[in-house]
Amino acid sequence: MKALTILNKAIEYHADDFNFPESTMDKIKLLVQGQEAYGQDANTYTFDLKVEASLIGHYSPYPEVRSVTDPYDEDVPVETIRVYFLAIIWTIIGAGVRQFFSPRQPSISLGSTVIQLFLYPCGRLLELLPDWGFTFRGKRHSINPGPWTFKEQMLTTIMVNVAVGGAYVALYNIMVQKLPMYYGNTWATPGYQFLLIFSTQFLGFGFAGVLRRWVIYPVKALWPTILPSIALSRALLKPEKREHIHGWTISRYWFFLICCTASFLYFWFPNYLFQALSTFNWMTWIAPKNFNLALITGSVLGLGLNPWPTFDWNMAASLTSPLVTPFYSLVNQYIGTFISAFIILGVYKSNYKYTAYLPLNTNALRTNTNKAYAVTEILTNGLLDEKKYQQYSPPFYSAGDLMVYGSTFAFYPASILWTFINEGRTIMINMKQFVSDLKNRQRSNYDRFDDPFSRMMRKHKEVPDWWFLIVLVISFVLGVVCLTVYPTHTPVWALVIIILINFVFLIPIAIIQSVTGYGFGLNVLCELISGYMFPGNGSALMILKAYGYNIDGRAESYISDQKIAHYSGIPPRAVFRGQILTSLIQCIVAIGVVNWQIANIPDLCSPQNTQKFTCPGPQTYYSASISWGVIGPRRMFNGLYPILQWCFLIGACVIIPFWFAKKYFPKYFRSVNPVLIIGGMSNWAPYNLSYLTGSLYLSIFFMFFIRRRYLAWWEKYNYVLSSAMDAGVAFSAIIIFFAVDYQAKRLGWWGNTVSRAGIDGGVGQQVQLPVPEVGYFGPKPGEYP
Repeated sequence: MKALTILNKAIEYHADDFNFPESTMDKIKLLVQGQEAYGQDANTYTFDLKVEASLIGHYSPYPEVRSVTDPYDEDVPVETIRVYFLAIIWTIIGAGVRQFFSPRQPSISLGSTVIQLFLYPCGRLLELLPDWGFTFRGKRHSINPGPWTFKEQMLTTIMVNVAVGGAYVALYNIMVQKLPMYYGNTWATPGYQFLLIFSTQFLGFGFAGVLRRWVIYPVKALWPTILPSIALSRALLKPEKREHIHGWTISRYWFFLICCTASFLYFWFPNYLFQALSTFNWMTWIAPKNFNLALITGSVLGLGLNPWPTFDWNMAASLTSPLVTPFYSLVNQYIGTFISAFIILGVYKSNYKYTAYLPLNTNALRTNTNKAYAVTEILTNGLLDEKKYQQYSPPFYSAGDLMVYGSTFAFYPASILWTFINEGRTIMINMKQFVSDLKNRQRSNYDRFDDPFSRMMRKHKEVPDWWFLIVLVISFVLGVVCLTVYPTHTPVWALVIIILINFVFLIPIAIIQSVTGYGFGLNVLCELISGYMFPGNGSALMILKAYGYNIDGRAESYISDQKIAHYSGIPPRAVFRGQILTSLIQCIVAIGVVNWQIANIPDLCSPQNTQKFTCPGPQTYYSASISWGVIGPRRMFNGLYPILQWCFLIGACVIIPFWFAKKYFPKYFRSVNPVLIIGGMSNWAPYNLSYLTGSLYLSIFFMFFIRRRYLAWWEKYNYVLSSAMDAGVAFSAIIIFFAVDYQAKRLGWWGNTVSRAGIDGGVGQQVQLPVPEVGYFGPKPGEYP
């Protein structure tokens, strides 16, 4: 029987699938054993057998996917003139807002959900235009081909999504290289900026074509983070019948509007009127001058061990999206963050490697007098000057920053081993298939997959692999020009090594993100390798780090949007053309905005900035360039922090007991993922548990309780609610900034000052131990590692 064949294949394919509902797996295992094992009459058994087989074979085994997709395709306009018109406009707006607010903590972006809200009325407005057009190659193109369609909305969203992630070089490299408080490189002209940003962005796009076989076509590649975007467009454009679900009859559209409005109005309280609701460090209010209390429970200085740390959606959802990230994924991450809090505390209290002389959880490097580290003090012509270094100071990490680097080093071997243990066979099969497809360019990848979405996409022309390879080659050439024309002190062969590193790591990291929703970059690994290749050269490290991280990050961004197209039935070649165009526009806009910020925002990236433009990202970037570039990993590993080099081995060894546990006790360890636990340990400096505890509560309620008890409600409203909350916060934040924050119209009452009035807010004692009487801590001057 065909139904039994489908279910037997599903049992084998989804055996180690964390996202496959456990209750469904138990049910289909009984079904394949026959009617007697199932324990029902013949009619019930046959009905249930066909239903489960139909859902898996002709739709999707995941309730999340079924809630936002259709198992059929519609023949409606997709790649239209108005799609390109709106995509260009909103890419300019979205890229500008993303770049402008990126230095803010917490940052604000005009996310996919907000842009979709604007796209919908814009698309409907364009329906009023006359049906004017032209015919090209037998196809008519009109400025108004009819009603604004779901596919047009999704294609425009995919194109604009390029802007949402931001341009990495503009977010970090340009700011750190240009600002005088960092490197102050006057040679980083617009020409250099354009070459660097274009080559880094499009190398990632080229790699996206390689990734398709592993993270688009397979059913396991769920990509939970993209589902709210599809859910919102369906709420706006797909007609829905009136249903009575657990007492709820409201449509998705009206549910979104109500929740978005409520989120918009409420965000004025934690963000402006009553800011203590955001940084709700209420435990420190009991004794504001108690250093140990602030150290453990504080949301700013401390570890954030606070049972209720915030009433602000923006803060609770800043590290992970609680209504999108799978429940098991967030719990694994939280376990890692929680355990590492006590490790950090032990490191600090024991004054390991002089951490007690520094703030507990800062991401800023400090000198041996607990001052901000100024890299210009140890450079001559952009390179390390040994004499100046011995007179100045080594860089010192806080306890929180040590945890970030240690867990990051452990993550890389752990992720590769764990992925190859679970998906090694599939990876090798697809790798061989990729090589084969380059030889046989007429074969479609969709023919090798038999799920309903791949069958649906077979009618569209696929993007050939060589298209992506051409983009890869052009991007590489631009990178070569950038490195050789400007005084970057970075040879071309180093770029080749970084590209090869991405080729090795990109597949396992992309697979992890496509299944769990947890994203992780190669920035730390690349800066470590770059530091070994070019000790004393912080500029080379930053440039190679941009390539190392952005190839991976942009590839995952492009590929996740291509998965949206896969779910929505959008032609792959239309997506290719659209992403290329808006990526070019995004690069131009990002460069313009970052240069305006540098020239016009007072105290940009300074702790004294009154508008929260304190630049946590650029500060971390700058600190890393000093420790792993200027100082170099040899000094850091061999002299300052030798424990860090052992973290690679620790990460590999940790996988072994988890593998045995999963093999011999699969029932108890099915949802335990050591890679996510290790990844959770990196949620520090400057973040802490205050930013994750609220997410855990929301996830328990919506992703566990509601999903299990009220699945129909969850399928209809959960992702719409997530989109509404994000949209309301983004709208509100933008209006608050330009209406009151930018003009410095502050409300100086208790509710806005109490969170920062004590030690946790930076007033009074900030370190456990003062600088010794000799005037420094650590090694003696002239004897630095």
